Amino acid sequence: NVERMLKALMGKPAVQEKALSALYSSLDEAALMIIRKEVYQKFFALAPAGQDYFKQSTTRLYFIADKLVAMTLDMYKEPKRMVEDISA
Repeated sequence: NVERMLKALMGKPAVQEKALSALYSSLDEAALMIIRKEVYQKFFALAPAGQDYFKQSTTRLYFIADKLVAMTLDMYKEPKRMVEDISA
């Protein structure tokens, strides 16, 4: 079952990376601001206890959201490095 799922994804990460990179580079500041807000609205809706851990300023939360977006793209570009970074 897992083997079948992995075979179905073979070759697709490169295509997905291109599409994601194109999407992120096409967004203007207003669209990025919407994404930043939506990240936390969705996160806090799924994990309300997260509000106890994220008591930073809005600017800091937006910085974290920007890093999350960058890390998402880096997972496609450099998966081995990202595994090491996240695991460290």
